[in-house]
Amino acid sequence: MNKLIPIALVAVALSQLHGCAAVAVGGAAVGTSVALDRRTAGVYVGDQEIELRATNRLRETFPNRTGNISVTSFNRQVLLTGQVPEEAIRVRAAEVVKGVPEVRTVFNELSISGVTSLTSRTNDTAITGSVKTRLLRNEQVPGTKIKVVTESGVVYLMGLVTRAEADVATEIARTTSGVTKVVTLFETID
Repeated sequence: MNKLIPIALVAVALSQLHGCAAVAVGGAAVGTSVALDRRTAGVYVGDQEIELRATNRLRETFPNRTGNISVTSFNRQVLLTGQVPEEAIRVRAAEVVKGVPEVRTVFNELSISGVTSLTSRTNDTAITGSVKTRLLRNEQVPGTKIKVVTESGVVYLMGLVTRAEADVATEIARTTSGVTKVVTLFETID
């Protein structure tokens, strides 16, 4: 099947779902991402919708912006990272996200602490960039197919990979400067 048809459908679907011209213009970028991904176009778009819906539901549930919660969805599995002030909020956040349509699993990695500093978040961004760059440079790993999230020096890896790819990607992340721990949330395809 021609890859241009699914790409065009994704762009049209996104523009219809969100009613935003900017999304339609960004359709080419979305289409390129879909073409490089092992998820189907429907799952790719579904993951973006899950992230938006979960974020909105968390804002509605916690209108006073309690803590800092980030939502990442890959293949309908959701990773929650960030900080919340108490266990009850941590538990409630996972319950809220589990209620989002199409969510299969929630990995609740929220920590009970104060919100991290700008310096810490900047370091996390740099670590994510370093891990992604190293993944892209390694021919044994499908770097474009692995999602990297970093929170307080902990690197989370998500993707549809073979066992061998998972092992190499984990080693790359583990040996990247600044990484304190690696959590693999891969789904293996072999």
